[in-house]
Amino acid sequence: MEKSTIIGLVLGVAAVLVGMTLKGAPISNLANSAAFMIIIVGTAAALFIGFPLSELAKFPQLIKMIFVPQKLMPRQELIQMFTQWATITRREGLLALETHVDEIEDRFLRNGMRMIIDGNDQDLVRDVLLEDIHATEDRHRAGALIFTQAGTYAPTLGVLGAVVGLIAALSDMSDMTKLAHAIAGAFVATLLGIFTGYVLWHPIANKLKRLSKREIDLRLMMVEGLLSIQSGVSTIAINQKLSVFLTPTERLKMSEKGAEGVEQKA
Repeated sequence: MEKSTIIGLVLGVAAVLVGMTLKGAPISNLANSAAFMIIIVGTAAALFIGFPLSELAKFPQLIKMIFVPQKLMPRQELIQMFTQWATITRREGLLALETHVDEIEDRFLRNGMRMIIDGNDQDLVRDVLLEDIHATEDRHRAGALIFTQAGTYAPTLGVLGAVVGLIAALSDMSDMTKLAHAIAGAFVATLLGIFTGYVLWHPIANKLKRLSKREIDLRLMMVEGLLSIQSGVSTIAINQKLSVFLTPTERLKMSEKGAEGVEQKA
């Protein structure tokens, strides 16, 4: 379970409920079926109009992604793997890596490894892998855009809900007590629209974009590693080349680990 998503949801709901309590606003006022109808169903309607059904069908899968931790190969581990492959290649040639292909779990890396073992031209390998990455980016962008648009629609629909509520409230001004309650209820739609837009939909879109970037960066790292092996560069060169994808802290940890390994061999 992705803890940051759970923490964010709990804090978001708590902020509204505790804030209302501190302001003396009854929490029971949130039980406004008309507001939920206008905001939730209205947002869904806008999405159905704005996106193809084939893209909206992925909505449950996209929601699942923000709750399930992303499973990506650690970049330090990937560098070590490429370093080992580079050593094997320089000693025995590219065909010696064929026995390791089936051990690769990542589909993208496995396909790239097969391409270089089959002796394809380096430009062809680069073009095919980059096109795969671009196609993945487009799919990820389309998924995140659904939530970005939902975050745009919801607050505006909140204003619409407030207007509808005010029309209903002002249509009968004979009882000022009922009028006050009706006006308060009208603004529940605005609250719900802003909350769902800026605490749910926009943050979900942002998280999906961040998850996409992490995956794309890892795949670009794989491309550089595969092309370096195909070019026959040294293990030191491939290590230095792929280390640019690491953060300064990760580079420091790798260098310290490498130093420890040298000391143990000595």
